[in-house]
Amino acid sequence: MPEPKPKVIAMIPTYNERENIGGLIRDILALPIEHDLSVLVVDDDSPDGTAGEVTDISGQDPRVRLLLRTEKRGRGLAGIAGFREALDLGADYIVEMDGDGSHQPVFIPSLLDAARRQDFALGSRFVPGGKDADRPPHRRLVTFLVRHFIRRLFSVPANDVSSGFRCFRRGVLERVGLDGLVSTGPSVVLEILYKAHRLGFSIEEVPIVFVDRKKGKTKLTGLTLWRTLLMAIRIKRIYGHLQPIDRT
Repeated sequence: MPEPKPKVIAMIPTYNERENIGGLIRDILALPIEHDLSVLVVDDDSPDGTAGEVTDISGQDPRVRLLLRTEKRGRGLAGIAGFREALDLGADYIVEMDGDGSHQPVFIPSLLDAARRQDFALGSRFVPGGKDADRPPHRRLVTFLVRHFIRRLFSVPANDVSSGFRCFRRGVLERVGLDGLVSTGPSVVLEILYKAHRLGFSIEEVPIVFVDRKKGKTKLTGLTLWRTLLMAIRIKRIYGHLQPIDRT
């Protein structure tokens, strides 16, 4: 008998992404890859009807699942819940991506290839072949400043430290310990990256083209950014002492 194909789940946290989520799901499932590929949307009870849109799609395609969260909204909490669900569903690889269309599914095969070579892969705008497209100058400046602050703070061997387009082997998320994470907001991306690095997991960056959303409104505000930077300092204090785990 042929060996079963690796199980890959694309995990997408959402809040008010009804205009974007249907097309994104269809593009993911249309990818020509040799894996058991499915989509898990983790919705924070969006008032715009995102969950209903996903439910309609899942009724026609069993490869699509919805995890609806109705309490304690937050990007971090949604991401953690989604990772837990993906592990419970038996995923060998978990692709994390945004639901606004900025993370293009065409790069998922490259992320999977890199995650087979290393412990996890990071979709990067800031390596040769990567690009940060369609963004106004002030957003580019903010990204530049935040990126350099986080890189100096964490000393992580990665350029696009705030990227939320990533692919993990299941063992990374199991060892990181999802139940012990402290981030409730977007800083969860930084927390998992830094903790995985401190535990000795290897990273490979994959060039991607990041495109600004075409529909809907961004959730990134000045207050959210400030809270994320403060949380990054806390994350450094919490995990800075960790030593690489013994995987022999």
